[in-house]
Amino acid sequence: MADLKIVLSDPKTGKAYNVEATGGMAGAIIGKSVGEEINGDALGFAGYKILITGATDRTGIPARKDLPGAGKRKLLLSESTGFHPTYNGQRQRKTIRASEITSDFVQVNAKVVEYGEKTMEQYFAPEEPEAAAEQ
Repeated sequence: MADLKIVLSDPKTGKAYNVEATGGMAGAIIGKSVGEEINGDALGFAGYKILITGATDRTGIPARKDLPGAGKRKLLLSESTGFHPTYNGQRQRKTIRASEITSDFVQVNAKVVEYGEKTMEQYFAPEEPEAAAEQ
């Protein structure tokens, strides 16, 4: 099974959190597409809805929302995802990944759409060891 790094953005606070998805967590994301909402319970966030906003494979090639299917394609691009021209009217042929998340992806970008009972900071707060508090 693939291991994924999920960069989860919280629009309320403007913070981003890193989530390591392995095993079943990664399996919940593989097969989904960029622009699709997933249930946060699969990632351990009860009551949350999460929107997949983008992804990158192991070589740094980004995924495009408007390119269906899986795999890579070479496209002639103007200003868009995967290419930013240096002069007006410039176009270039670039390799781009399709929108379906596969095991080739390393990083998935996502944002919170619906919130649960606990805040994101409560999930990611560092736990204080009880032994140190007693001393």
